Amino acid sequence: MMNEKKTNKLFLKKEAESRGIPLCGVAELSTLNLDLFNLPRDTLTRFPFGISLGLKLSDAIIEGIIDQPTRLYFHHYRQANNFLDSTAFKITCLIEAKGFQALPIAASQVIDWQNQRGHLSHKKVAVGSGLGWLGRNNLLVTPQFGARVRLVTILTNLPLIPDTPLTEGCADCMACIPTCPAGAIKEKQEDFDHWRCYDQLKSFKKKANLGHFICGICVKACKEKRGGVLESG
Repeated sequence: MMNEKKTNKLFLKKEAESRGIPLCGVAELSTLNLDLFNLPRDTLTRFPFGISLGLKLSDAIIEGIIDQPTRLYFHHYRQANNFLDSTAFKITCLIEAKGFQALPIAASQVIDWQNQRGHLSHKKVAVGSGLGWLGRNNLLVTPQFGARVRLVTILTNLPLIPDTPLTEGCADCMACIPTCPAGAIKEKQEDFDHWRCYDQLKSFKKKANLGHFICGICVKACKEKRGGVLESG
């Protein structure tokens, strides 16, 4: 069984990498807070694992963001989500071809607008998968790419070895705090002001005539890791 789990894990990582997805991890769902999931409990009991896939965003696009999201970023954001959804669908088909079940969860599909929640928290699954940690900016922060990633999740009963969550964090890097136009980012991650952030997203959507609630300013600030600390460069 252990060899089967290892083989399945290597299969997933190989398929993700071959499709241009650099980040792939596995979380054991029983270790996560199931209140984060807007899915029927009987659905969750069928899938013990969550596969987290992370796609790096274009540095050139992100660097073009100055004081508000750009049209280029808006298009890139949508295309990244579409790419992730397409990849998750293809990997789901491959898992099913092995005789197991898989449920792809859309990369960006809000089902509770008041609380800005989807079917699940992709970033919390990614944290459980060892891809990164929850940063001061309330986004997944990865050692390789900072916050410059988009995520998608596949729930599955494919036998797998779960990854270990990272113990590191943002340390003393606070590059994102002064850049936030809403003042929503605080020194303590748990003090992040969700409503200030959401109000700013609504303002950007109207001001820039965008069809989505996006910003990207703190994503730009959180770029790379040097000597154990993420810096804006």
